[in-house]
Amino acid sequence: QVHIVESGGGLVQPGGSLRLSCAASGSIFRLGGMGWYRQTPGKQRELVAAITNRGNTDYADSVKGRFTIAREHANNMVTLQMNSLQPEDTAVYYCYATVGTMYWGKGTLVTVSS
Repeated sequence: QVHIVESGGGLVQPGGSLRLSCAASGSIFRLGGMGWYRQTPGKQRELVAAITNRGNTDYADSVKGRFTIAREHANNMVTLQMNSLQPEDTAVYYCYATVGTMYWGKGTLVTVSS
């Protein structure tokens, strides 16, 4: 069993920053890629950022240059630094970790509003 726990969501004004963290624990053997998706009501979950176990990254076009994903291998953690946040970034952000299959957290809400 693999457990994924996210933290760091909240309310921020446009132009502000937030840092999301995600920790994977449990029966972890050969932890693969980790990353973040987000979802708003009525829309499909979309990839925000991903990082492989070798450190290769991938970002949605809408967040390139504003968001940075990083990984802490020793703690099986991944972080997402989000800068210059805009109202359209408002969503529930879900972390995933790949251990053979993808495991998901319950999500953390990010609200960007004045």
